[in-house]
Order: sequence, then C-alpha cells, then structure tokens
Amino acid sequence: MTFPTNVITVAKDCDAVLIPSGDPIKLIKGTQVRITQALGGDYTLFVNGNLVKISGRDADAIGMKQEKSEKSEVNYKPGDPVSEESVWEQLRTVYDPEITSINIFDLGLVYDIDIKDKDVTITHTLTSMFCPMADEISASIKQAVKNVEGVGEVKVKLTHTPPFTKEMMSEDARLSLGL
Repeated sequence: MTFPTNVITVAKDCDAVLIPSGDPIKLIKGTQVRITQALGGDYTLFVNGNLVKISGRDADAIGMKQEKSEKSEVNYKPGDPVSEESVWEQLRTVYDPEITSINIFDLGLVYDIDIKDKDVTITHTLTSMFCPMADEISASIKQAVKNVEGVGEVKVKLTHTPPFTKEMMSEDARLSLGL
C-alpha cells in the first residue's frame, strides 16, 4: 500500500490509541499528521511528536479508503463448521503496534484456538507482561476473528504462561528482527 508522505490534515474527529502507552485519545479535526505505517487495516500516525494508531474504520479521516476486511478464501456455506484455517488467516492480519513489521502469528503470540460450534476462544500472550498495548492487541484479535464467516461469539484470553521467548517466533520473524 502506498500513502502520502506529506502532512495530512485530519478531516474529522476520530478515536486513536497512543503508542506505546495504549492510552485512548481523540484526534481532532484539523490536526496535522503523517502516516508512518498501514498494517492489518489500521494506520500508525506521527502526531505532534507522538505515534498513534487509528482503526481502519476511520481511514477517511486521513484521506484514505477504508480497507474491506479480507474474508477467508475458504468456501463457507451456512451451517458449515468454523474453519480453523480461516481463523489463523485472520490472525495473520493482527500486529503488535510496537513491533509493526511482524504479525502476531509469526511473533508466536497465539497459543491456542478453541472452536466449539460457532464460538471461538483465542488464547494469546504478549512479548512483555507489562505491555501497555495489551488491550489494543486483544481487541484487534477479537475483531479479526469476527471477520471469519460463520463465527459466533469470540472470547480472547490473555496468559503469560508460558512467558514469551524469542524461540516462539517463526524463523522469518527472527531473521526480520536480526535475532
């Protein structure tokens, strides 16, 4: 995806999350921003010396088109069981806002997917138990899984057992981070 590198004026008020604190803020119409990154449908912006994340639902506030959430390529028919493959596919669209080049799947943050009928429970961890973006990551996981056709209720469980280690990351993720 390409996006303007010049200063953009926010066209409407929208919610944002301050990175790395995870504090919710409001971007006010008329604020000057620069897009630094667009991953998983969301945008990271540079605003007044800070980084913030806005949801792709507010893309029009920065002159971008809202990305349609990609539906799984698995052919789903009403009544079919929820596809674990489709859930994994959607989880690959979720990024830790502080490690923005690698999705949570490749980071090794997802421990378990439990599918019972149409309901899905995701158990995940964080790279640090003190991660200020924990709520944002959990919310992004929940929203991504809701994009899977046929899914009913989505529960997201956060655990620190076992604690995250770099060995949990995919080989590509470790190479990307120089580990």
